[in-house]
Amino acid sequence: MVVKPGTISVEQVPDPTPGPLDVVVKPAAVGICGTDAHIMDGEFAPAFPIVPGHEFAGEIVAVGTGVTDFSVGEQVAVDPSLYCGYCYQCKRARGNQCENWNAIGVTRSGGAAEYVLAPMANLYRLPETISVHDAALIEPLSCAIRGFDVLPRRMADTFLIYGSGTMGLMMLQLAKRAGAASVAMVDVNPERLKTAELLGCSAAVTSADELDAPRGWDVVIDCTGVPAAIRDGLRRVGRGGTFLQFGVSAYDARVEIEPYEIYRREITITGSMAVLHSFDRAGDMLAAGVLDPAVFISHRFPLDDYAEALAQFRAGVGRKTLIEP
Repeated sequence: MVVKPGTISVEQVPDPTPGPLDVVVKPAAVGICGTDAHIMDGEFAPAFPIVPGHEFAGEIVAVGTGVTDFSVGEQVAVDPSLYCGYCYQCKRARGNQCENWNAIGVTRSGGAAEYVLAPMANLYRLPETISVHDAALIEPLSCAIRGFDVLPRRMADTFLIYGSGTMGLMMLQLAKRAGAASVAMVDVNPERLKTAELLGCSAAVTSADELDAPRGWDVVIDCTGVPAAIRDGLRRVGRGGTFLQFGVSAYDARVEIEPYEIYRREITITGSMAVLHSFDRAGDMLAAGVLDPAVFISHRFPLDDYAEALAQFRAGVGRKTLIEP
């Protein structure tokens, strides 16, 4: 539990009771990502204390009286997004922009616990080809797929991706499957670049200055949220290209833009926020083998070591870190 910004504690809380259309899940694995770091810093979560953990999968241990499609004992992954369904944005199929947006593990108690409550509508039944201990990868993959949903679909585009952590590596895999002519990765962490090379990127460098691309790139994706990387990436976009802000920046982060260059080069700047109609597709793609969990998951910690796991993540060690309650 994040008791207050900067303070994590293992606490005893009441077990959740399912409403008519809810289930209770016993998490088998919970991922740590940048959102959890932001929550630790006092961002995103509207109130504290909060149980984190929005990337998780596990076994159903209780169901509500109105649950008909799932039963106790089934293994599921959970889409953490909670949309109201009636606001202006929801009625226009933009649930990730819901004016009353909530999320399990962000504004509601999350999966870093022995039990967590989830709506039946948010469940993805795991096929036999996906281990429940690896299925926490579905949520971040669904975010990456949402990112590709907002990008142009052109074969043989050139990609430049900033950040070779979990999300950057997922973007690399999706770009290759989407027909990219090349995918170059930039990261200041040499160990992470080794994984990008293992996954078949075209180039892995610590600075885009090392790359020869006089025309720039068709698609530039920032997966870091770091202002310096964003500034650098914006000037690397080629004529008619697209810049995707995928990484989550701090609330107070600021980046200068050059309006004339956006006009002159006809650059599109767009963003991608969380999950939108992409969770089940991510599950299907993981089942089809688009990602190798053995490559993407580098560390597993028990629940009692959550603080240590988060500190390791923030230090840039490893790739996807999982908590196994």
